[in-house]
Amino acid sequence: MTSKMQYRRLGRSGLQVSAISFGSWVTFDNQLKDNTALECMQAAWDAGCNFFDNAEAYAGGESEAIMGRVINELGWGRHTYVLSTKVFWGISGNVRNMRNTLNRKYLHHSIEGCLDRLQTDFVDLLFCHRPDPNTPIEETVWAMSDLVSRGKVLYWGTSEWSADEIRAAFEIAERHHLHKPVMEQPQYNMLTRDRVEKEYARLYDDIGLGTTIWSPLASGLLSGKYRDGVPADSRGALPGYEWLAERLTDGASLAKVERLRPIADELGCTMAQLAIAWCVANPNVSTVITGASRASQVVDNFEAIDVVPLLTPDVLGRIDAALA
Repeated sequence: MTSKMQYRRLGRSGLQVSAISFGSWVTFDNQLKDNTALECMQAAWDAGCNFFDNAEAYAGGESEAIMGRVINELGWGRHTYVLSTKVFWGISGNVRNMRNTLNRKYLHHSIEGCLDRLQTDFVDLLFCHRPDPNTPIEETVWAMSDLVSRGKVLYWGTSEWSADEIRAAFEIAERHHLHKPVMEQPQYNMLTRDRVEKEYARLYDDIGLGTTIWSPLASGLLSGKYRDGVPADSRGALPGYEWLAERLTDGASLAKVERLRPIADELGCTMAQLAIAWCVANPNVSTVITGASRASQVVDNFEAIDVVPLLTPDVLGRIDAALA
């Protein structure tokens, strides 16, 4: 492992995760099969990554299955990496109300499927993938806490919950002496900032919230590779992702991104490395989840750790001005 990687505590927990991590959203199954997924995960591991993120709903469960097979083939000791997944959307269709919910029954069943596909006895982190307005938060908190008590999960948290919902869950757990939510997985990048920087601002000190942020490149937009349209090998060109192609070719956003190019050139890094390093530079970010469709991309992304020390207050100010 490289000695350059930083490791940060996940919120107030004692668990340490690599500041840059690797996730499987969109790429696994859609772009990566087992062999390429193995190459990418090994490249991340070699760069010092110890945290690998997944979700039940990614590729209808196949993303978890691929990651489970790859880890099994790589033969990593279970104590050497942090594995996460997320539940809410379900993968069994709308029949019998087993989708889009966080009720106790769904959580009880879904974790078993996740563990089976990932070929493991437990996940380190389990996220409630979205809030469920139809299930009392108290029911979800009790069920998630029970999964921790049963040893199926070591830490639980939320993804894209509001600050009020997170605080409510924490206070319910505290009141009943249950296992509290430890982390939140929000979108965060140079173009999507308010939730992490403003809405959650008090939660970092008040409850010790950790964050495992996703989409540091704004689905690739901040890589700068979309100024001439959508490349054929990018996720924006995948069937079913036409909505993403529209977002990636938005003129106003592209103009902001191009204003960042001289800063990246001056620092001697790629646009993607600048965007990832910028996320890492936020002390309230525990880890930045990156994705890739090939191993060389993984290597480039993880080299962003070298750019973090270059982001002086002056450089960060220039980035803010470019994005204004």
